[in-house]
Amino acid sequence: MKKIDEEALAEAYNRALALEKAGDLDAAAKAYEEVLAIDPEDHGGAAVRLASMGRGEAPPKAPDAYVETLFDQHAESFEDILVEQLGYAVPVLVRQRLQALELGPFKRMLDLGCGTGLTGGALRDMVEDVTGIDISENMVEIAHEKDLYDTIYVAEIEDFLEDNDDEPFDLVTATDVLPYLGALEPLFFGTAENLSAGGIFAFSSETVPAGDERPYTVGPHQRFLHSEAYVRQRLADTGFDVVEISDINVRMQDGQPSPGHLVIARRKA
Repeated sequence: MKKIDEEALAEAYNRALALEKAGDLDAAAKAYEEVLAIDPEDHGGAAVRLASMGRGEAPPKAPDAYVETLFDQHAESFEDILVEQLGYAVPVLVRQRLQALELGPFKRMLDLGCGTGLTGGALRDMVEDVTGIDISENMVEIAHEKDLYDTIYVAEIEDFLEDNDDEPFDLVTATDVLPYLGALEPLFFGTAENLSAGGIFAFSSETVPAGDERPYTVGPHQRFLHSEAYVRQRLADTGFDVVEISDINVRMQDGQPSPGHLVIARRKA
């Protein structure tokens, strides 16, 4: 792997951001393409930013290097920003819906994209054994210090789901994962492969705007948005029955709600 010219990368990225902020999207797109030429692994998420500007197709997922870098950089302030500033409460909503549907208690839970342990903490008393997965080592370190997880790994989610050969789980959660994925087949299929028959899959998504017919796109805040129809179809294709889909506000962004869904699905027998 060739060594990245950090100075050239920083210059190109900062220029691209400035042009994007100024509204010169064509020039910004060219600058982001320069960023990708310097850093093909895309630590800064240039491909996602291009898609959010309408200057490229939405990639199938956010680059691993970008997601890892993003969360490593924000691990220490993550909970304050997400919970206190953005009003994020999806883990609590998951707990409420599982209880309302009289699902659980559970034997083995897999928390995908566990972060600092918000979902693990919300559901800990409903589960005997909890495994956490996150791509960010810094986030995993914070979660590990809380002693919420019986097992915790630093890993890319889809790779883990493909390689894991431990006994199946009866609950899998993914409460802030879909905003970093476009195509959902790998996640849903991998989850089905790691769930026992009748196991529960609980996750959140942010929704495409009304009138947008695309299955998924990248929104103005560089997060993937999915249509409800696409989510339902991919669940059916990968062996799930929908138990419930609820309309929720995933979080606040620039003072405005981020409309989304909380999905509870069951793996078919």
